[in-house]
Amino acid sequence: MSEVETAVVDEAAETRVVSIAQGAFRGARTGSGWAFKGVPYAAPPVGEARFDAPRPPVPHYGIADATDWGPTVSTPPQRSAVIDALLPDPHRQGENGLNLNLWSPDLEGTAPVLVFIHGGGFATGAGSTTAFDGTAFARDGVLAVTINYRLAVEGFALLPDAATNRGLRDQVAALEWIRDNITAFGGDPGQVTIAGESAGAMAVCTLLAVPSARGLFHRAISQSGTGHHVHSREQAETVAAELGLELGVEANAPALTKVPVEELHTATNAVITRLTSGQDPRFAEFRRLVFQPVVDGDFLPEHPVDAIAAGAAADVDLLIGVNTEEYGLFVTPTGLADAMTAQVLTATTARLCEDPGAMLATYREQLPEATPAELFVAVQSDWFCIAPTDRLLEARQAAGKASYAYQFAWRPTTFEGGLGACHTLEVPFVFDTLDDPWGIELRGADAPRELAARMHGAWVAFVTTGEPGWPAYGEDRTFCRLDLTDSLVQDPLAFSRRAWQGIAF
Repeated sequence: MSEVETAVVDEAAETRVVSIAQGAFRGARTGSGWAFKGVPYAAPPVGEARFDAPRPPVPHYGIADATDWGPTVSTPPQRSAVIDALLPDPHRQGENGLNLNLWSPDLEGTAPVLVFIHGGGFATGAGSTTAFDGTAFARDGVLAVTINYRLAVEGFALLPDAATNRGLRDQVAALEWIRDNITAFGGDPGQVTIAGESAGAMAVCTLLAVPSARGLFHRAISQSGTGHHVHSREQAETVAAELGLELGVEANAPALTKVPVEELHTATNAVITRLTSGQDPRFAEFRRLVFQPVVDGDFLPEHPVDAIAAGAAADVDLLIGVNTEEYGLFVTPTGLADAMTAQVLTATTARLCEDPGAMLATYREQLPEATPAELFVAVQSDWFCIAPTDRLLEARQAAGKASYAYQFAWRPTTFEGGLGACHTLEVPFVFDTLDDPWGIELRGADAPRELAARMHGAWVAFVTTGEPGWPAYGEDRTFCRLDLTDSLVQDPLAFSRRAWQGIAF
């Protein structure tokens, strides 16, 4: 190690001090490795810098404590109290939420690196969610990293005098920090895999098309999300205009910088509700996420899926998959299943396609015994995650790029067996954190550990070798179905592909 990249052992306290150009950080033993938490990868985005592109971290003197979680970024509260209780976000006050956490198997090693980007609809979430603990990855020879990035208005509102796509720029800044510093923590900057779930997966697929991210990662894992969910400039300008109207200020960075955080959060939730309620035909195109990446012609020059189909990230291996009942998370626990009628089903489907009657007839033919709630889950799951995943795989296949596909199909017995393999359910299986309380009411206390061992092992194998242990997606459209017993299945998304053929997401 160089003079600015040194590790010092404190045997008595089981801590390690790692020094980089930015300063020294004290981490703590975790399992067989070492954890460093709350390490800043950029300067605090506060004051006049609130809507700026990320800046280099501020150097510090002395030894900074990295044995506990750092601050989280500012986020509006969850709009669903039920989801918030089942999948709680950590909230820690502090000036700089742009920090990362890492778990290293060996500070003198050269481990492959996994960088996990959390989900939360680009509006909530944190890298310090305990279910994302990387101890098991470190145990198995992978240096795991989780990151925070700016969310909602601070991260994704398109403002005329501010950097675009600030949340994505934060992610690129974190990857640049990893490139420059991960060697000091025992990682290999030449073997970096980015991974994410839900909005984190959308970010992963979008980063495949971001020119400034090229070379910062070499493999990618997308869990329940693709690059389809992006705004045009016009859509993003509508969001900003509505935010300005709600607050009674100009929708620009100087004006919004002066708005107190709590007031901004209240306005954010009001705008999200107004644009996604389906009550105003002016906002018909806002069907799910209000804050998301913007095709700005610069940082993100073109739609990610178009870029991927044209050959972007041709040298990046991809592992991508879905859960069989993604939207069950938002239906069964929330009570929406009991309120779902044929009329509501038709109305909600009409927001996704021009002919809801024909679409629902197609689904009823495929699922003749399904209730309105079950049909709602199937339609929404396909529109939001499953059919877009099929299209991304087809785009990669057409461009001659290697991909590996999975379908998570384990269904818990919770909620009287009605939950299905829902959104987020796979996350603690990936991290081998089944004992963590996050999401335990969804999966139950008896979730199969052997499935977690196999799934976690497949992710470790992919990060290490570029292959998860099953055949690549090809002309036969092979998926690995992850369940109590894993199996190879051919073209499990065929129905979704046919149902949504020619329909935009």
